[in-house]
Amino acid sequence: MIETPPSTPVQHPCDGEAWILRVGVLVSGNGTNLQALLDAQAAGVLGARVVVVGCNRADARALERARAAGVAVCLADRTQIRKRIERQALLRAALLEARVDLVVLAGFDEILTPELVSTFAGRIVNTHPSLLPAFGGTMHAVRAALEHGVKVSGCTVHLVTDKLDGGPILDQRAVPVLDGDTEETLHRRILEQEHLLLPLTVRAFAEGRLALPRPAVYVSA
Repeated sequence: MIETPPSTPVQHPCDGEAWILRVGVLVSGNGTNLQALLDAQAAGVLGARVVVVGCNRADARALERARAAGVAVCLADRTQIRKRIERQALLRAALLEARVDLVVLAGFDEILTPELVSTFAGRIVNTHPSLLPAFGGTMHAVRAALEHGVKVSGCTVHLVTDKLDGGPILDQRAVPVLDGDTEETLHRRILEQEHLLLPLTVRAFAEGRLALPRPAVYVSA
């Protein structure tokens, strides 16, 4: 199910170690937000541990980032598993197997199935490249912001619910739109803010400043 590096076995709180927030990250592309989490973890400022990365694209660079950091990987490649419900069932099983407390969507390009959302209700966060509720529900929020002529854009971290991009907002960062901005230049500056905001949000969960709806339960085999 999960590709786990032999040198970094998965451990759980029931193994006798101090509790730490266990994070699963779902990705589809380059994985720069994943890298921001891994860098914060390596620097000792995340307050959490990324224990599994799930991905739906075999060519995603995010997989290289996860493997380089010694993080377990679950690949549900959309070219091999055609049905979204089957891909996400595999990812759901991997998240449960890794006993994650929090799920982070970091550039994951699929709408979550109701089963996945309900399994981790109140424990899934997403980054979106706009100041929600503006320009929600689209994979092209930056382009839409420019087309509408906004003067300020930004990014949002929010809880995931069955309503697309409609869950409670946890935090936001504003990014001014500059004269001559293109979709690429504006998106790059928004990403820089996402890289700062996402680790802070995860740390807030780890420190209890943002509350999980219920504790994870670990059962010894």
